[in-house]
Amino acid sequence: MKADAFDIRNQPAYGLAEAARYVRLPGATLRTWLIGRDYPKGEAKATFHPLIKPAHRDPLQLSFYNLVEAHVLRALRTEHGVALKELRTAIAYAERKHQIHRLLLSRHLRTHAGQVFLDRYVELINLSASGQLAMRKMFEDHLARVEWDDWKFPVRLYPYVGAAARPAERPIAIDPQIAFGRPIVQRAGVSTIAIADRLDAGESVDAIAEDYDLSREEVEQAVLYTRAA
Repeated sequence: MKADAFDIRNQPAYGLAEAARYVRLPGATLRTWLIGRDYPKGEAKATFHPLIKPAHRDPLQLSFYNLVEAHVLRALRTEHGVALKELRTAIAYAERKHQIHRLLLSRHLRTHAGQVFLDRYVELINLSASGQLAMRKMFEDHLARVEWDDWKFPVRLYPYVGAAARPAERPIAIDPQIAFGRPIVQRAGVSTIAIADRLDAGESVDAIAEDYDLSREEVEQAVLYTRAA
């Protein structure tokens, strides 16, 4: 699987801070995944090499595909953290074994390729049985929030609205073909920031819901996502 460099989904569209908000990651974590970082090792320095190749490096900008890659990696941020060296090794192993380019974008993550990747990763980090179960469940939930097209490329991402959101809930979407790739209420295609701005301007939830043919809950979820992001 190789993404088209001219595909809108592969073009720079999001700054680091914006992307980090959308996928619910600390900016420093996402930056490390994108450009790596140096760290002390004894009296010398070592380097964490990046896990994701950003759409544009200077200035640092992410594509929609980069958002999906970060979203998938986020599933591995359990209590044990993300072991970058081992994670990179596991990704490379699964890509070689299944001849997949950019595994983190691949629909095959939901099948055998994803199993091979996770098996290799947990072997490298020596994760407990309970830790493995929690991580695999989180990974499965994250993958369920990515929609792929017939060519097995991601076309839509359904980010988490809040920490208490149930896995089946997908009210908010990020679609590079709608609203310049900014978050929308997926049922109506309305920008979440537009809804939040109208509420901040003094309009009522009921009035906004009526204008956009949304439920009160959808308006509230749009505001929650926008202000928590």
